[in-house]
Amino acid sequence: MRFHRLAFSILPFLGAVACGGEARAKPTPADAPAVRPAGATDPAMPMDARVAAADLARVKGDSSANVWVVIVSDFQCPFCKEWHDSTAATIEKEYVSTGKVRMAYVNFPLRMHAHAREASEGAMCAGAQGKFWEYGDLLFKTQPEWSALQIATPTFDSLATSVPLDMVLWRACMEENVMEPMIQADYDRGVKANVNSTPTFFVGNVVIEGAEKAPAFRAALDQALAQAKN
Repeated sequence: MRFHRLAFSILPFLGAVACGGEARAKPTPADAPAVRPAGATDPAMPMDARVAAADLARVKGDSSANVWVVIVSDFQCPFCKEWHDSTAATIEKEYVSTGKVRMAYVNFPLRMHAHAREASEGAMCAGAQGKFWEYGDLLFKTQPEWSALQIATPTFDSLATSVPLDMVLWRACMEENVMEPMIQADYDRGVKANVNSTPTFFVGNVVIEGAEKAPAFRAALDQALAQAKN
């Protein structure tokens, strides 16, 4: 099977479409299985029911679908927000909701973003109550506001209230740092898979780096779905 990679420049003078830019080899489609959510199935993960629930909550789509869209993302990255706002709903409507593909979110909080890791914890703790995507939507919606704060914890708490979530459970999850090992495992797998920047997508048999629009995803997914039938 032939694999492809679509790479988009992150250099400012060429028009940045991604956050970060580490000095690593480029990711390839062969890295996709390694970066997919592991969660409670990973022996390194703590045996906590909240972790297992969050791991399941960050995957959308028919469990029998063989084609994946794996989103390696940072909630504080403006280009991750751009993709979320412009493209995510289209791909979900056309491919995920129809049962053709599965979509998963993998946390890759960049060190350059002061609140990214806490935002990931908030989303994963929401995932423990089955509300990962709802909380994530609010994080991206309000990103310009909380990104500018010195301390974003009260905002993350307010977002949890508006989802709404059981606040006693969510706050306990946050205070106990229940999701920290999973988030670190996500990040480590991303590094092992040579993820250089966010957002990075493993889309069927194609790697897409940067906030590319729907046509690039359609092309990659249609190709992968056609190959899956053969």
